[in-house]
Amino acid sequence: MRVGVPKEIKNNESRVGMTPAGVFELVKNNHTVYVQSGAGDGSGFLNADYQQAGAIVLDTIGQVYAMSDMIVKVKEPIKEEYNLIQKGQVVFTYFHFASSEMLTEAMIDRKGVCIAYETVEDEDGTLPLLTPMSEVAGRMAIQQGAKYLEKPEKGRGVLLGGVPGVAPGRVLVLGAGVVGIQAAKMAAGLGAHVTILDVNMKRLRYVNDVMPSHVVTEFSNEFNIRKHIKDHDLIIGGVLLRGAKAPNLITKDMLKDMRPGTVIVDVAVDQGGCVETTRPTTHENPIFIIDDVVHYCVANMPGAVPYTSTVALTNVTLPYVLKLANLGWEEACRQDFSLQKGLNIVEGKVIYREIIEAFNWQALTV
Repeated sequence: MRVGVPKEIKNNESRVGMTPAGVFELVKNNHTVYVQSGAGDGSGFLNADYQQAGAIVLDTIGQVYAMSDMIVKVKEPIKEEYNLIQKGQVVFTYFHFASSEMLTEAMIDRKGVCIAYETVEDEDGTLPLLTPMSEVAGRMAIQQGAKYLEKPEKGRGVLLGGVPGVAPGRVLVLGAGVVGIQAAKMAAGLGAHVTILDVNMKRLRYVNDVMPSHVVTEFSNEFNIRKHIKDHDLIIGGVLLRGAKAPNLITKDMLKDMRPGTVIVDVAVDQGGCVETTRPTTHENPIFIIDDVVHYCVANMPGAVPYTSTVALTNVTLPYVLKLANLGWEEACRQDFSLQKGLNIVEGKVIYREIIEAFNWQALTV
């Protein structure tokens, strides 16, 4: 198979879909890999590294798309890439369709085969290709939240860890999934007081067992959320409904109950956000302020640490890329249930139920 790795062109996205090590494995399996010139620069992988691994470096993104049977990316195609996708071409990347009707319609029109990293699902319900980026984003959420709590950044002026004689900052984490656990771990490591909410008692018991005593758990409901937003300095939105739009757990009217300078980091922004006032931002302009509450809603947080993120991502995607290349997408998905769950749009048909429900497109079911 001819596999293409284009340069990411989303704002401040420095990750790349495959490391030279991944290229080496594909070439070893007799596949051809086309890498766009400069695709790996932001992650610290140069054209020479890819060529040494056996890749063919092409000058333009158009050449990579035109010559490839399968495209391996990091982020969803943006408007400039829509017309590059060919009928029947496999695109393997993060799509997050439920948060973008325009993207969904474009991929339907292009009649490609869209396999979404975020919906590849193991039999135990875990999401193996989403997990490493959720781990990065969860940890980064605390780093960024701590920074934007500083007064020059319009935050409350609170040091999360406190100092002797001064109480530590308070962090509220919505969701005890991968993002929430990693955020709680980082916040606890800084010495902050952490409250983590979830509706899954098994997850809360797990958190209670593995976290230190200054991480406390409570059941998630509107009453408890309204109670805690009044006295917490940093709020992390880490709620995920796989493949579907995230629920709005914090509504606009709740902002007036928060103290001025409270910081919200909505990691769920890729799926529409779990805060009603969320809108996607970029690393270039990461925050906005509503009712004196700082919102950090960068849709590609792991892109700020591209070396770590690219290596972590290739570690988990490569086995699936190899299977798709070796067997073709139809046979690979037939043999692998978890990969089959990654199929979102196939040659103009939406086949992932949560996307259909997000847009009420019952007529597009197959």
